[in-house]
Amino acid sequence: MKRRTTKLEKNHQPEEQAELVAETPASEQPQAPAEDELAKAQALAATARAEADDYKRKWYSVTAEYDNYRKRTAATRSQAYAEGRADVVSKLFPIADNLERALASCSDANTQKGISMVMAAFRKLLEEEKISVIDPVGEEFSAEKCEAILAVDAQEGEKSGTVKQVFAKGYEQNGKVLRFAQVAVIK
Repeated sequence: MKRRTTKLEKNHQPEEQAELVAETPASEQPQAPAEDELAKAQALAATARAEADDYKRKWYSVTAEYDNYRKRTAATRSQAYAEGRADVVSKLFPIADNLERALASCSDANTQKGISMVMAAFRKLLEEEKISVIDPVGEEFSAEKCEAILAVDAQEGEKSGTVKQVFAKGYEQNGKVLRFAQVAVIK
């Protein structure tokens, strides 16, 4: 015949079993499967976050690099275009010099008028391109804008190192010299 156990007996474990449970360290006790899966999921989530942060950082880097590249090429293209225009206009400087000489030596009024009209068109072109004339007569010689091709003796009242005469005008655009003025300087 089976013996019935009372509630008191069910709740009370034998002493031997209680000692075994107490002697087993917590790390060796079997963990619940839910805790194992939770730890794995947290580790996987941490890895995914780290990868996402890495991809985000790389994306920002590539985006910034592309933006800098785009700005750099736009600036280079713009500068090359401006330099190309200045180069073409620079080729007109000797023609303008010859027209000025022709105007100075011409005696016919109609010819002078025609040459003056051409010179006015040239000056307008220079103005549109924001090119200014370097004409340093009476100023102190500056090697940044002038090229001394002749040194002349000082006359009464003239200061040494001053530009006395300009043989060929110089031109500059936005502070950049396109052609140096060829000048005679007082010794």
